Amino acid sequence: MISAPSWSDARLLWDFQRMGHEPRPCSVGIGLGSHDLGVADVAVGLYRRGMFPLIVFTGATSRTTRERMPRGEAEHYRERALESGVPADAVLVEPGARNTGENVRFSRALLEEHGVDVSSVLLVSKPYEERRAYATARKLWPEVEIVSASSPMDLAEYADSIGDPRLVLDMLVGAHQRLLVYPEQGFMIRQEIPDAVQAAYERLRDQGFTGRPVGA
Repeated sequence: MISAPSWSDARLLWDFQRMGHEPRPCSVGIGLGSHDLGVADVAVGLYRRGMFPLIVFTGATSRTTRERMPRGEAEHYRERALESGVPADAVLVEPGARNTGENVRFSRALLEEHGVDVSSVLLVSKPYEERRAYATARKLWPEVEIVSASSPMDLAEYADSIGDPRLVLDMLVGAHQRLLVYPEQGFMIRQEIPDAVQAAYERLRDQGFTGRPVGA
């Protein structure tokens, strides 16, 4: 059972992770692989709105996806998009990435291989990983404009959709930890973190929401 104070702290982290960008037309959309097929659905919706002419789905598998997505996250995303009516020639699959840095680097290489000129990217992720994905892309692909997007669900709706609130809070804490650790390692740009958000993270960490630490 997750306490009301823990939910309150989680909402602080959730709101901070959202970049608040307004979707706008970009050269390409990149959907970051994960356990959440909703990322593919958001990418499909943005494609239908004319936000980009081409989608790259990127991702291999992880310990949270190897059973539910045995063909790889990117391939399952592609299948979801095609089922939703996206033309096959509007989707590229990058099947090898196992972390956000590889998502960005491998997608960039794939687009270069296909001769796609990229000046802007609409980066589609899970809601609680918008900031991490943005910071990573800004570090590794600084010459392009990065616009973040994710499902508009609030935290309670999202946790219900996943069906595992504990996993969602673990993921939130892990995403925030990466904002602290990865800039020191050169993996992402540094971002200012409000004191209240940092305090909420520390309380959740100390309560044991640590199922997705750096390295996991």
